[in-house]
Amino acid sequence: MDTPRQQIPDSTQVGNSQPPEPVTLAQAFRYWLKLGFISFGGSAGQIAIMHQDLVEKKRWISERRFLHALNYCMVLPGPEAHQLAVYIGWLMHKTRGGIIAGVLFVLPSLFILIFLSWVYLAYGNVPAVAGVLYGIKPAVTAIVLFAAYRIGSRSLNNGMLRALAAAAFLAIFAFNLPFPAIVLAAGLTGYIGGRVAPEKFAIGGGHGKAKDVYGAALIADDTPTPEHARFTWPRMLRVTFTGVAIWATAMLMLVGKFGWQGMYTQMGWFFTKAALLTFGGAYAVLPYVYQGAVDHYHWLTPLQMMDGLALGETTPGPLIIVVAFVGFVGGWGQALFGPDELFLAAAGAAAVVTFFTFLPSFIFIFLGGPLVERTHGDLNFTAPLTGITAAVVGVILNLAVFFAWHVLWPQGWVGRFEWFSALLGVAALIALLRFRVGIIPVIAGCGGIGLIYRLVA
Repeated sequence: MDTPRQQIPDSTQVGNSQPPEPVTLAQAFRYWLKLGFISFGGSAGQIAIMHQDLVEKKRWISERRFLHALNYCMVLPGPEAHQLAVYIGWLMHKTRGGIIAGVLFVLPSLFILIFLSWVYLAYGNVPAVAGVLYGIKPAVTAIVLFAAYRIGSRSLNNGMLRALAAAAFLAIFAFNLPFPAIVLAAGLTGYIGGRVAPEKFAIGGGHGKAKDVYGAALIADDTPTPEHARFTWPRMLRVTFTGVAIWATAMLMLVGKFGWQGMYTQMGWFFTKAALLTFGGAYAVLPYVYQGAVDHYHWLTPLQMMDGLALGETTPGPLIIVVAFVGFVGGWGQALFGPDELFLAAAGAAAVVTFFTFLPSFIFIFLGGPLVERTHGDLNFTAPLTGITAAVVGVILNLAVFFAWHVLWPQGWVGRFEWFSALLGVAALIALLRFRVGIIPVIAGCGGIGLIYRLVA
């Protein structure tokens, strides 16, 4: 029989019986801007950062509400970490809060990737940049493992959920099943389990509330849904019309300026379709992007696509931001504004691609958020999402294995084993788990060590 696991709160969390002071929009702005610069590690790492900051330290939102929002984002097409930021920003400060959170989550990574793409195309291989990236990659692997541990230790509170996580890992690792199928199966398992054994699929595993560990939250388990987050049909129709109108206006502007066959227009149309197919995160849509951008449109070469993925993995922001690299290289190669304006054409293409890739995420959150808020106490809805959370832990663990394989054997199993990367990754994981070093110091330290190693080796 499963027994509750004893949770040992940090010393800073003991005695937090009162929720923090209300958060102003300016304070939220500063946090989302900071997050945009520090959100390394892909969706798993970004979710870990937000959990650590917003649930454990700042206590802006309780773990139950955090996981409930995360579960909804997991079943949407698009980058779930970005959508989670939009959701929390919207819940706290209405539509403008969601827009601020979502834009600042992406904007720094877009600017950084534009700069790195320009360096990549204009100057080729830069030893200093290569050294920093060499050190960051094992740190990213450690962060993903850390995310699996943190989320798993809080959500897998009984044998049923742990078995579901293990099954999800095997399904994607050993049998290469598509992520949407895993999500569907986990949700169905949770739905059935919620009726057969409801105590196993209650959020938190039926072992008490998260606020008992981290302290009272500003948006707690029992905090009433704010007025702006309540479902009404007029609001739903208004959001739908506004979202479609923004997309259509942008597309019509591109068609009017460049024609339907123009590069910018085709990028907007192609990446709109890609955004609606990204079930399962960036890795699920990359084959589609590769096929279209490389094989069909010839915006970049296969080697450039792989280099772009490497840059995307080690750039803050969602991994799908790699599409900005695709746009930049495509715009640079097409020289749309002439040979003297390569950067302008490339940066414009990166901006177009990013806009059409992330616009649907805002629409999904503003449209579905009120429906989700109606259900955070309904086991019929939360049990399937609890099952999905368990499956996601297994999928995150698979992602960590994927990263570790490419970091430790960059040339495949027959190639040389990167022992230094292995040591650096283990050290990063120990720093995160044992000494509770922040994610950003770990990334910065590993990047600096990687630079020194590559320069002296």
